[in-house]
Amino acid sequence: MPLSTSRRLALLTSASLALLAGCGSSSDSSDANSASAKVPVVASTNVYGDIVRGIGADKVDITSVISDPDQDPHSYEADTHNQLALSKAKVVVENGGGYDDFVDRMLRSGHNDSAQVINAVRVSGKTAPQGGELNEHVWYDFPTVARVADRISAALAKADPADAAAFRENATAFKAGLGPLEAREAQIKKEHGGEGVAITEPVPLYMTEASGLVDRTPAAFSEAIEEGDDVSPRILKESLALFSGRKVEALVCNEQTSGPQTEKAKAAAKAAGIPVVPVTETLPKGKDYLGWMTSNVDALASALAR
Repeated sequence: MPLSTSRRLALLTSASLALLAGCGSSSDSSDANSASAKVPVVASTNVYGDIVRGIGADKVDITSVISDPDQDPHSYEADTHNQLALSKAKVVVENGGGYDDFVDRMLRSGHNDSAQVINAVRVSGKTAPQGGELNEHVWYDFPTVARVADRISAALAKADPADAAAFRENATAFKAGLGPLEAREAQIKKEHGGEGVAITEPVPLYMTEASGLVDRTPAAFSEAIEEGDDVSPRILKESLALFSGRKVEALVCNEQTSGPQTEKAKAAAKAAGIPVVPVTETLPKGKDYLGWMTSNVDALASALAR
């Protein structure tokens, strides 16, 4: 089978870099050795990239494939830079569950069989409910994130045994930061458990469920929005009635996907005086994971306490 354009470019780029390394001066060689001392890591999104950074600190060299808040991971197309990074990675962190399949495709085409691959959905142990679909957005599930942090620590320790103790300490500190988030969810559950919310997509469901809230959105609505499909007039009417009938206390809306149906849902919520809580799939600029999730949980609590 002939090589794809992206594969040919990746191979040419690798060859060029090798040639440059061989022709460099002694100082260039020293810089290359210094850079190679860091563990090369590729994360499918900047969410996992930030978690790796918190654990690996200055001992890792991280490439986050998706870091633009306006980029949809579901429709991402690989480029040669990311292909090259994946071909050299010693540790790879992907979400899994069909969310970022491009990672596995690029690993195969890059012939990198030695990389330690951490699949967050597999680590979570979550499966699709009977007759339903898996909610793959597991980075909104804090117990899963804690387990992923442990796996990252172990993978980095295997790649760099000399710094294993530092990786474990950093992972412990990171997981300690998840404790207040889970406590906040428990407090929301105590004060608002059983109350209804609406969503535009399943992105925040692990957070709302842990907070004791009930998703009252017609499944056909959120599934259609997530898949980029049109919502039928009947389902749209049922969804908008949640707001006019005041059957929900908040609308939790994915800001990274927008269309006529989501705009109608937001307009209906605002018209009924129901708060809209914005969330995103990737890490906003200027935030780290713990700060981002603290903002999300606080925003949800504030909306319910209005």
